[in-house]
Amino acid sequence: MDSSAATPVVESWRQGELVEVTITDLSDRGDGVGRYGQRVVFVPDTVTGDRAMVRLVRVKPQYAYGKLHELLEASPHRIRPRCIVADKCGGCQWQHVSDEYQQLAKQNQVIQALERIGGFQSPPVEPLLPVAEPLGYRNKVTYPVRRSQSGQVQAGYYQKGSHDLINLNQCPIQDQRLNPLLAEVKQDIQTRHWGIYDETKHRGKIRHLGLRIGRRTGEILLTLVATDANLAGIEEQAEDWLARFPGLVGVLLNLNPDRTNAIFGSETYCVAGQSDLQEEFAGLTLQIRADTFFQVNTEQSEALLQVILEQLNLQGSEIILDAYCGIGTLTLPLAKRVKQAIGVEIQPEAIEQAQLNAELNGLTNVTFLTGAVEQVLPELEVQPDIVLLDPPRKGCESAAIEALLQIQPPRIVYVSCNPATLARDLKQLCATGVYQLNRVQPADLFPQTAHVESAAFLSKVDDRGSSPV
Repeated sequence: MDSSAATPVVESWRQGELVEVTITDLSDRGDGVGRYGQRVVFVPDTVTGDRAMVRLVRVKPQYAYGKLHELLEASPHRIRPRCIVADKCGGCQWQHVSDEYQQLAKQNQVIQALERIGGFQSPPVEPLLPVAEPLGYRNKVTYPVRRSQSGQVQAGYYQKGSHDLINLNQCPIQDQRLNPLLAEVKQDIQTRHWGIYDETKHRGKIRHLGLRIGRRTGEILLTLVATDANLAGIEEQAEDWLARFPGLVGVLLNLNPDRTNAIFGSETYCVAGQSDLQEEFAGLTLQIRADTFFQVNTEQSEALLQVILEQLNLQGSEIILDAYCGIGTLTLPLAKRVKQAIGVEIQPEAIEQAQLNAELNGLTNVTFLTGAVEQVLPELEVQPDIVLLDPPRKGCESAAIEALLQIQPPRIVYVSCNPATLARDLKQLCATGVYQLNRVQPADLFPQTAHVESAAFLSKVDDRGSSPV
């Protein structure tokens, strides 16, 4: 059969046009992917198997972004969203996708990135490490605060593709113990007549409301992000909140006076109570501040850590280096099982917390170094047996990979929240033939979203027989 007859060339391609599209895949942003003639169409709120009428909202020569207009035939992977504002709120992308298909899609996302970007043939990607609880898992939320046209104080997530706020009094993916605070704190801000920040005019005070909870301890921190500290009655209100909400241990004020998209500023003050909460993680006690990076899914982070421990099969004689160590979330549990642990982090505040957490848990075989990974690695006085990489979403600097290839540790574990940068960096590590990719374990740390975490295990080719990862 003539292929052109099977897939006709479609000439019409205009913004605002309604077209029929069958969704055949999901993108790494969470959008459904289909074709209209020879061209690709990305459609949020759809899932593989949907047949839909789609309105084209942004048109390019070879692809377009569309908006779901009418669902003609529902995919077997489609479910009823478990949130009443799921079709509007931008906090989740996949409330309408079954948990089982989310797992398959995330595994496939990692496989495709490793094949297309990394150049790996048949990459050794395991089935996704499933999550025990797909709802109510987030231990931290940060909501923009706005004032409605009627003057009501609102907090929530932005509507998809806009800066229009969807007001929330509860959220099904956050720890449910935070819901009462979300509703009542907004009302208290209203009663206090504190100014609300207007991002278009760069005027007003309250910008964000942050909530963080220790999943195991139940301790909660409440943080107001404001342009300045002049909030009349803030101390009195903070004491009232501490008395009213069980588990609330600290009220903080973060100052962010800049015209920026960044949520937190550089200064945080404790208004009442304590400036950090305690959490139990992997058999350790951690102190965590309001603006500290700590994975939002405590239980699933522990599950991924357990996979890493099982794969490494530590004997207690190893020297391990944790690059991008943050507050020592992974360094400290690993330190309990090795001869020596070294953590490297560019942010001095995080190193300060890591050292405090090491002391809190009586760990004396761990050292923390402040600096960029690419600068610290060449100056190490010891040769690590294992290097753990856990960079931010943008991945490792190329210079950090080059430094790693210079010291050539026998084993590398690369933990990533971005399959694209993971694939890019693994390609650089394996390109010279020094390292082999042995296993990739994706994990669902962010149910109801398109985000996926992965742990990749590499070993030096010469060392595969003696110390496989």
